[in-house]
This record gives sequence, C-alpha cells and structure tokens, in this order.
Amino acid sequence: MSLLSKYYVDSWSGWHLETSPGPQSLVTLFLLITGGLLVASQIWTFLRVLLSLFVLPGKSLRSFGSKGSWALVTGASDGIGKEFALQLARAGFNLLLVSRTEEKLSALADEMSSKNPAVQTKRLAMDFARNDDEDHEKLKALVDELDIAVLVNNVGKSHNMPVPFVLTPEDELTDIVNINCLGTLRVTQLVAPGMVQRKRGLILTMGSFGGLVPTPLLATYSGSKAFLQYWSTALGSELEPYGIQVELVQAHLITSAMSKIRKPTATVPTPRTFVKSVLSKIGRHGGSPGYTFSSSPYWSHGLIAWVLTCVMGVMSKTFLSFNKDMHESIRKRALRKAEREKGKKAE
Repeated sequence: MSLLSKYYVDSWSGWHLETSPGPQSLVTLFLLITGGLLVASQIWTFLRVLLSLFVLPGKSLRSFGSKGSWALVTGASDGIGKEFALQLARAGFNLLLVSRTEEKLSALADEMSSKNPAVQTKRLAMDFARNDDEDHEKLKALVDELDIAVLVNNVGKSHNMPVPFVLTPEDELTDIVNINCLGTLRVTQLVAPGMVQRKRGLILTMGSFGGLVPTPLLATYSGSKAFLQYWSTALGSELEPYGIQVELVQAHLITSAMSKIRKPTATVPTPRTFVKSVLSKIGRHGGSPGYTFSSSPYWSHGLIAWVLTCVMGVMSKTFLSFNKDMHESIRKRALRKAEREKGKKAE
C-alpha cells in the first residue's frame, strides 16, 4: 500500500480506503484558492479606495509651478470652471480665463482681483462650439507668453434634454463633439509643449460617469466623455516621463446649470465642495483604482465609481437598463414642461 494512502471511517459505509488527491480534488482546491485570492484582492482594493478618499493627501499644487505661474481654465465663467479659477487664485496662481461670454469673464476677473489683489488675470472670450482657427490662434498667442503650470479642461456640453440618438438635432450633436472633444484636444495641444519644455505641469480634464457607464438617451455626450477617458490615459503615459501629471476627473452629479440640480445632497455636492476635493487629492485615484490617470476624488462619487467598476463587468445590462429607464423618465418630464411653457406663451 502507498504511504500516501490512509484509512478513514465513514459513518454511513464503514471503512474506506482514501488515496492521494485525484483530479477533481485538485480542481476544487484550485478554485478555492483562486476565489480566496479574488476576494482578498477586492478587499485590498476597497481599503485602498478608503485610504485614497478619506486619509491620504494629494500632491501639492505648488509642485507643478513656481511663484508667478499661471493656470488656464476653460469654461471658466460659471459653475465648476468658475470655482476652479477662484480656488487656484487662492492657491497663488495667476489665471488665464477662457469662456464664451465676455461679460461673465470680466465680472469673474474683477471678483478675483478684489479677493486676491496680487493675482494677475487674462481672459479670452471664445465659443468652442465654433471650433474657430482664429480663436485658437489668439489663445496660442496668450499661452506662448505665459508659464502655464495648470490646465483645467472644464469646458463641456451635454444634451438639452435626454434624447434618442436618431432624434438628436445635428447642431447639438456637432456642438457636443466640438466642445467636449476637439476643444479639449486643441487647447491641450497648445499648452502641453510648454509643460514638456519646463518638465512640470498638471492637466486636469473633467470626465463624467456618462463616460464610465454607457448612457442611453445621452449617447453622444456619453461617447464624448468615454473618448476623453481613453485619450487622457494615453496622454498621461506620454507625458509622465516629463514630470507632467495628467488626470481625468470622474464626476457624478454636481449642482450646476448643466445638471439642472440646485439643492446639494451627499451625492450631489456644490461646485465649491467638489473642486476642493479635486485639488486636495491630485495624484490619488479615489474611487477609480482600476483606471490609470483617472480619479474620482469626491467621497460619495468615489464610492459609487468603485461599485460600478467592480460589478459592471457582470451587470452591464442591468446598469444599461437602469440608465435608460432613468433618462426616459427625465425626457418625459422635460417634454411635459416644454409643452406647459409653450401653452403659457400661446396665452
């Protein structure tokens, strides 16, 4: 008898001979070990998410530029863009403000000068939907004479209301692509060479959960944000050797004109609270540990992103259906509101 063999007692059938483990036992053991490792990996990932969101600080903004350096913020006149400008000014950066409306830019520049007299401001009114070469030449002339240490690609556009792709107005479709994609690419291409030359810089691009999870009835917007996800990852890999930090900021809902939400909640922060979390967590993945050069720094958004990235591989149809139902409901309410307003005007 083999030394590996032994006897054991089975209460039902008496004495039996047990030999060394067979193929079935080895497969079972392999599956148990693999399952244990996967569970341990998920627990470790979640602990990293908690540390990133609640404990570990981000890189100092001053590591990206010296005194007198500039920050360029697109879509700077309202909401998140305005808040980025104000908080970067408080951090000591001079500001190059770019947005569509000259009056709003002028008012923001005056507000910043009154709050931070030492901060210099320059501004350029341009409509990114036009994708106008002359506008970009004017911006290039400003960028070339400044030490741009921080670029915030904030300018963006969504649909006026949730809409099936086949019913999307052509001008709305074109505007979304021009603003979200081409505008971001062209501005970054103007700024990045100077950062490469100086071997330092920070490029923040506003992403969206619409790019993290495919969103029916916001198909063009969702696709544009997914494009920025892959573009940022590729760009981050290219620029990392030059000391440049590239980060796509994944955001859920925020109180803003775009979201049409005014009241903040635990999952819908104000622009001030959201931007503060972004600037304090530079270089931390937050709730997006599986996405290189991406971050979900606001605590509730980070937890939601972690859940989505962990389960969406096996539940993508569930999330797709949920998103579709939610935006169909929003579209119905928006259409009813439009009908009411139309009726009031007719009176």
